[in-house]
Order: sequence, then structure tokens, then C-alpha cells
Amino acid sequence: MQKYNKKFDENDAATKPFFRRKKTCPFSGPDAIAIDFRDTRTLGKFVSERGKIIPARISAVSAPKQRKLAQAIKRARVLALIPYLQR
Repeated sequence: MQKYNKKFDENDAATKPFFRRKKTCPFSGPDAIAIDFRDTRTLGKFVSERGKIIPARISAVSAPKQRKLAQAIKRARVLALIPYLQR
């Protein structure tokens, strides 16, 4: 009995290479958004529904900007501009 491996079928879509676009940091570049703890709308895009800060590997924010972003989110939470938890 011969085993059939679907992974190596030439006519299947699974064999075509998957194209992944390179993510770019939204806070870098010529028309970049400024990181400001008072800008709650921008900070809200980087906070999950549960109130957690979205990691850089998902949001594509560079490491130095991720540290500044996390600091701004924490500062906005302390000043009660954005909530700690979403209910």
C-alpha cells in the first residue's frame, strides 16, 4: 500500500509559495504617527480587547518604538485616559 502525501502534489495550492508582505513600523518613516500618551485613539489601536498591549511581532512596531509605546500606554492608564480593563 502506497502512502499518498498531499503536501507534494504539484496541482495543489499548498505547494505554491505563500507571499508574506514585510510589515513596516507605523511610527517610523517620513509621515509617521507621533507616540503621545494623550492621543488615546492611536494608543487604543495597540491595546487588545482585554486591555493587554499588543506585542511588537503582531503590530510590527520596532523595538525602540514598542518601548515608548508601552510607556505611553501605561502613562495614559495611570492618568485614567484609557482603561486598564475592557468590560
